[in-house]
Amino acid sequence: MEKQLELSLNLLVSQSEGNIVSDMGNEKVMLSVENGKYYNLGEMGGVIWELIASPVKIDKVVDSLLAQYEVERPECERQVTAFINKLSEEGLIEFHRYVSLEGN
Repeated sequence: MEKQLELSLNLLVSQSEGNIVSDMGNEKVMLSVENGKYYNLGEMGGVIWELIASPVKIDKVVDSLLAQYEVERPECERQVTAFINKLSEEGLIEFHRYVSLEGN
């Protein structure tokens, strides 16, 4: 059994290639070509999926959601990291090494 990744809000994450995503009403659905599974990302999952189209720090995803929705930061962080973990378990995302050029 694969160990669940301990996520840091400073990790860079992005979508993996090879997924077909479509809008179904207010929700996003996805087909993973690699594992042959369909996923219903839901409305909020679809928003997060769009935010990780290119490598982005998880805390920036949280910041973006906080600017759009009425939610407390700790709850938002918990929900986002749980969703990112699920995506990771299914092999739908990639993590990237973050190299700061400005020391931040």
